Amino acid sequence: MIGCGRISHRFMQGLAAVEGAELTAAWSRRSENIEEFTAKYGGKACSSLEELLSRDIDAVYIATLPDSHAHYSIAALNAGKHVLCEKPATVNLGQLDEVLAVAKARNLLFMEGMKPPFFPLYQKIKDHLKTDPMGPAGYVRAGSSVADLAHDHPNFSYQLAGGAIMQIAPYEAFLALDWLGPMTGLQAMGRFSGLEVDMFSIFQTQHNDGYSQLYCGFDLHGRGDALISGPLGYVTIHKNWWNPVKATINYLDGRVIELDEPIIAGGLNYEIDHFCGLIRSGQMESLIIPHELSRGMMGMLDEARRQVGLRFEGE
Repeated sequence: MIGCGRISHRFMQGLAAVEGAELTAAWSRRSENIEEFTAKYGGKACSSLEELLSRDIDAVYIATLPDSHAHYSIAALNAGKHVLCEKPATVNLGQLDEVLAVAKARNLLFMEGMKPPFFPLYQKIKDHLKTDPMGPAGYVRAGSSVADLAHDHPNFSYQLAGGAIMQIAPYEAFLALDWLGPMTGLQAMGRFSGLEVDMFSIFQTQHNDGYSQLYCGFDLHGRGDALISGPLGYVTIHKNWWNPVKATINYLDGRVIELDEPIIAGGLNYEIDHFCGLIRSGQMESLIIPHELSRGMMGMLDEARRQVGLRFEGE
C-alpha cells in the first residue's frame, strides 16, 4: 500500500473479503499515518518508498492523490511489482503513456482502479440486456456533485491535482466510454469559485455510438443516478450510481424490470478480486478496464480541463 488516507481504509475493508490476498507492507508520504494504519490492518510499516519496494511483495496499490500516481506507478513497476492505481491513473495522457510503456517493457500488470464495472449489479445489467435488449445505447447522462466536503479536503488542492473533473469525472467518463465507445468530440464549461481548481464542471461528449451529458462538482448538492438510453428502452442506475446496487429498465413496450444486487465489504473487493485473478493467471492487462479504456478516460479529462482552463504545474 502506497498512501494511507481515506480510500486506503475502504480498500482494506474490501481486501478483507478477498481470499488469498493480504496487506504485507505500507508506506505514506505522511509518516504519521503509517503506524496507525498498520496497527489497525497489519503489515510492515515502512519508513521509505524504497524500503516498501524492496520487500518480497506481488503488487502495490497506489492510494495517493493524482499528482503522484505516475511517479509511484513507474517506481513500483521498475521494482518488479504489479500495480493497481487509484483513478484517475495519472494527471494527463502523456503521463499515462509513460506508465504503460514501463509496464509493457517490464511485462507487468497495470490496472486503473475503476470500481463500477465490477459490482454485481453492473454485471447483471449487462447480462440482462444480452437476452432482453433495449437496442444499442445512444445516450448517457450521469453525474455527481458533493457539497459536504470539509474545506481542507485534498480534493480542493491544486498542488495535488484536485478539482471536480479530476476527482469525480473519471467515473462519468468511464460510463460514457463503456456504453458509447471512443469519444469523437467534447464541449465543456466549468467555474472555479475563487479556488485554483474547478468547483463545478459540465461537459457533453460525442462518441462513435451516441452522446453523453455529464456533470461533476463540489459546491452544489447533486448526488445522482445515471441514465443509459437505447431505441427500445432505458436503464436507470439509481443513486449512488458509482456504487451501484439498484437499477430499473423501462422498455418501450411498457415492461419495467427492477434489478437489485446488494454488495458486501464496501464494494472494492470485487475490483481487488479481479486484479488478483489477473496476477494469478499471468495477464498483463484487464479486459474490463483495458489500457485503451484508461487512455480514453484520461483523454476525456484532459480535453475537459483544457476547455475550462485548468492546467497543473509542469503541463
